Parts: sequence; structure tokens; C-alpha cells
Amino acid sequence: MSRAKEGNLQYGSIKAASIEFNISMRCISGIWNSAKKHTETMLKDSVLTNMHRCGRKRIQVPVDSITSLAMGQRSCIRDLASMLQVSKSTVHRMMKRGLIRPHTNPLHPGLKEPNKKTRLQWILNLLMGDNPLTMRKYYPMYDFVHLDEKWFYLSNKSQRVYLAQNERGQYRAACSSKFIPKVMFTAVVGRPRYNEDGECTFDGKIGIFPFTYQEAAKRSSKNRPKGTMVTKTVESVNQRVTRQMLIEQIIPVIKAKWPQGDGGPKTIFIQQDNAKAHITQDDPQWQQVYQQDGFTFILLQQPPNSPDLNILDLGFFRSIQSLMHKKMPQDVDKMLEAVHEAYHELDHKTLSNVWYSLQFVMNEILKCGGGNDYDIPHVNKRRIQSEGKLEDQVTAPMWAVNEAWEKVMNGASSSNIN
Repeated sequence: MSRAKEGNLQYGSIKAASIEFNISMRCISGIWNSAKKHTETMLKDSVLTNMHRCGRKRIQVPVDSITSLAMGQRSCIRDLASMLQVSKSTVHRMMKRGLIRPHTNPLHPGLKEPNKKTRLQWILNLLMGDNPLTMRKYYPMYDFVHLDEKWFYLSNKSQRVYLAQNERGQYRAACSSKFIPKVMFTAVVGRPRYNEDGECTFDGKIGIFPFTYQEAAKRSSKNRPKGTMVTKTVESVNQRVTRQMLIEQIIPVIKAKWPQGDGGPKTIFIQQDNAKAHITQDDPQWQQVYQQDGFTFILLQQPPNSPDLNILDLGFFRSIQSLMHKKMPQDVDKMLEAVHEAYHELDHKTLSNVWYSLQFVMNEILKCGGGNDYDIPHVNKRRIQSEGKLEDQVTAPMWAVNEAWEKVMNGASSSNIN
């Protein structure tokens, strides 16, 4: 209407509108004539089309008919379509519209009441404050280091890729699909740090260490001559091996990569799970080295059956594994290179987001009373960060903190009575 003068359009207006909105000139002309007619009669104009009323009507499937089915009866599209008495294409279209969503049902660790209380006590200790009224935010945890082990397999039994037309997939073969070569790695990460300008000053990636060793080949073969150094995997990862790696490899790297602060004493908490191969703070050999060069290292055991309270199990290991398998290594040496490359290629923002997710996960644990029957919360961290509203410390719900405090204190008082 802004280009009209006394009810007449300027020359070229319809063509310009057609190009701008990417529709035909005939459609623009029809909209203009309809708007002009309604303007003359002082009526409201609607340019809605009636095209949506044509064609075959959608098949309506009530939500109750889906939720009333047992989980085992809707494990695939074919079974679900059969139970709903509709075609598979109808179910597929409902999935595209969001009426049905695929879901992978994981198997969670079984938790008993003492285990739940231990998880609640762990989270309460990470909240700033000394009573439920003051426990509102989590510690920034910049002095925490998370450590965990994981088996990395040389290849997957089945790997999905996308091929061009008439392109043949890469041939892969192995002597046995049950005994695929694997190597255990220990990964160590901290929380990334940023300056006032948002620049990363510490990416948090301390290192990833394989349990391997080099040994000379004892005899010649078609692959190598005798005496060639061959990479071997440590078959038994016991307490002696983990202690040696912690003291001789991990601690020196932490001291070398740890950001320099005000020069005062630095206390670093190393969080690990309750595996039997891990040493504790009371280990005699550890007691001789846990304080050195101005650093004090404290070993902490996270609650049992709680992989959701470790950064690496929460999401970082999956990111490394997906990147590693994209490289398709052919032998153990290539796999070691692929894992190290994937570890260092991973963006520091990914690691930072997992640290944020950990605090939201702890909120969900508080709400569940220490359980793990919850979905991983998605809070759209990228959007919040772009708006400048993403804080280092997440706020915990007060009602959940109060309930957790009462549950833990009641358990402590009853144990003291017994």
C-alpha cells in the first residue's frame, strides 16, 4: 500500500513484490485486487489461501492409542503401524511432524537408598553455603580435575556412511568380530577458563594417556622383521599400573598445563570413580608425592554408580569416540594417533558446555531425591551465551535443596543413634 497513489500502484511494483517474496506476479496481483476491494468497502482484508483445504485429509491418531501400548509393542515403525492399524508411511509422516518421536531407552545403574543419600551429600558439598537457606549456587569448580578410564575399540562392527550414486563402500575385514583390538585410555580434564573478552586462556584439556608399552618383536613375520618396536596393550590395569601413571605421567602434565594464578599455593581436587584399580588419598606412595612444587593434590572418590557426576562419562567421551571412528584407523598405532587427534581437535566450548550441563544434572538429581530417573536437561546454552546470560554458577532450586538436606540429615542422625 505504501507504493500506491490514489488507489493505483506505481509501475513495476507487482514485479518487485514478486521477486522479493518469491511468488508469482499473478498471485501478487490477486492479493492487491482483493485488498483494494476490501479497502473500498472498509472491511478487513485477509489474504489467506484456501489451498490448504484441498487434498486428502490427514489420518488422525489419538495420543491415547499410542501411550496405551506397551513399550515392547512399539520398538519399531512396523510394529507400531500394525498396532495402530495404519500404514508405515503414516507413522513416518507423524514422526516428521513431531507427533511421534524416536527414543532410546538406556539402562541406568541400580540405586539403593544409601547410594541416593551419598549422591545428595556429594551435591550438597558442592553448593556454596552452610545451610539450606544459603545454598543457592554451585562452586565454580575451577580447581577440580575429572579423571576416568575408557576402552576405545579399533573399529565398530557396523559403521554408517553416505555414498554417492554407484559408489561402493570401503571393504573392512577382521579375523574375529568378537575380539576387536582395544586400548584403555585415561583422560584428564579441567574446566576451561576465559578472560573478560571471552578469549580462552585455558582449554581444560590436560591429556589423554593410553595403557600401552613398546616391546621389540621376538621373531620375524610378514608384517615386520625381528627387533622392530611393537606397541603392546596393558592387559591387566591394576592398582600398581594406575598409581604409576598418576604419579609419573598425569601429575607432571597437570603442573605443566595448569594456569598460573597469583603465585600462591594451589590445591587441586582430582575426582575419580570407585574402581578397584584407583588409589585413595591414604595410599602410602601417594602420601609422599601429593604435595610438590606449591601444588597440593587431593584425590576424591565420586559416589558409587554415578557416571552422571563425571564430566567424561557425561558427554566428553562420546564426543571423542565419534571423532575417532571418523578417521577409521587400521591398526593400534593409528588408533592411538586418532584418539589423540580427536581429543585435541574437540572444541573447548564443547568441554565448557559439559561442565555447565553437570550443574544442571545435579539439579535434576536433587529433584529426584538422589535418583537417576530423569532426562538430561537441554537449556540451549549457545543461545543463552550469545545473550550474555550464561553464568559460571548455576542456581539450585531451593525446595530441592531443603528436601535433600532433610533426607541427608535424617539419615545421619539415625546412623548416629544406631
